[in-house]
Amino acid sequence: MNRSIVVAGNLLADNVKVVNKYPEIGMLSSVASVSRAVGGCVPNTAIDLKTIDPSLTVAAMGRVGRDEPGDFVLNELKKHDIDVSAVKRSQLPTSFSDVITVSATGERTFFHFRGANGEFCAEDIYEALPECDLFHIGYVMLLDALDAPDEQYGTRLAGVLKHLRERGIKTSFDCVSETSGAFRERVVPALKYCSYAILNEIESAEVSGIPARDEDGALVDDNIRRTMNFFLQCGVAEKVVVHAPEAGYLMDASGYTVKVPSLDLPEGFIKGTVGAGDAFCAGCLYAFLSEMSDKEALRFAAAAAASSLSAKDAVSGMGNRVEIQALDACFRKDPL
Repeated sequence: MNRSIVVAGNLLADNVKVVNKYPEIGMLSSVASVSRAVGGCVPNTAIDLKTIDPSLTVAAMGRVGRDEPGDFVLNELKKHDIDVSAVKRSQLPTSFSDVITVSATGERTFFHFRGANGEFCAEDIYEALPECDLFHIGYVMLLDALDAPDEQYGTRLAGVLKHLRERGIKTSFDCVSETSGAFRERVVPALKYCSYAILNEIESAEVSGIPARDEDGALVDDNIRRTMNFFLQCGVAEKVVVHAPEAGYLMDASGYTVKVPSLDLPEGFIKGTVGAGDAFCAGCLYAFLSEMSDKEALRFAAAAAASSLSAKDAVSGMGNRVEIQALDACFRKDPL
C-alpha cells in the first residue's frame, strides 16, 4: 500500500521499571528489572505502523533535546526506516516518562517530564511538514505550545488541523489520560477539524462529561455511544473510536455504531500494557488507510493492541499485518 502518514507530537525516552507490587505512599517495592525504550505517541505509533506494513511511508514530527536520550530516540526511529528530517532539536532536555509496570498484571503508572515536547509548536509543523495522506498527532494535553489558547480557533492545534484539512490532508488525534482536568477546553476545539478521533474510555468521558462506566466499573454502551455522538456533533468528519480493555467502539458520520470485544488472551500472554493504546491507534489508522470496513478496522486494531501486549516495552511486541490477522483468528471472541 503506497500511502504516507506523518505522526506528530510527543517523543520520549521511556525508563521502564518492572515491580512486583505498586507500593502505598511511604512504602517500598522492589524493582525487578530496568530498561530503556522509546515512548510517546510518535515513536510508538510510527514504529507500530511501519512494522505492520513496511511499504508505508512514515515520517515523525516533534522535538527532542540536544542530548544522548534525543540521539537514542532518533536512532531507534531510523532503525525502523522512519523519516526523522522534521524532528527538531531543542535546548530543553528530551522528554521522558518513568513507566512503573506491575509484573503480575501488566498495569502501569507514568511519571512524566515534559521537556522538549513542550516547545513543539505550529510553526514547526508549517515549516517542515512532509507530503502525506494522513496527519496524526498526540498527545493533546501534553503539548504545551499546541494546547495553548487561540482567540480564533480555541487552541493553536485546532488552527493547525484546520490548515491541514484545507490542504486536503486527513487529520487524526489522540490525547492522554492526564490529571489537569482541562480536557474539554483543550480537546473540543480540535474536534471541529479532525477526520478521526481515537481516544480511550477515560479520556473520551473526560471530554464529554458522560461516564463510560457504571458504579460497578462495567462499560455502559449507551453512554459511550452518547459520547461518540457528542464528538461528531463537535465536528469530527468521519469516524470516532473509543477503546477500552474490554472492547472497541466506532461511530461513523452517519451515526452507525460498531462494537467489537477485545481478544480472549491466554493467561501469561500479557507481558506489559505500556503502548497498548498507541498500538490500537496504529491499527485503526492502518485500517482507515487500507479502507477496511468499520468492523474489520476494530478487529484489526484490537489484535494490534493484543500483539503489543506480548512485550514489556511499547513497540517490540508488534507484528506485521499477517501476524496480527492470525492473532485475531486465534483469539477472537466473536468469529464472523
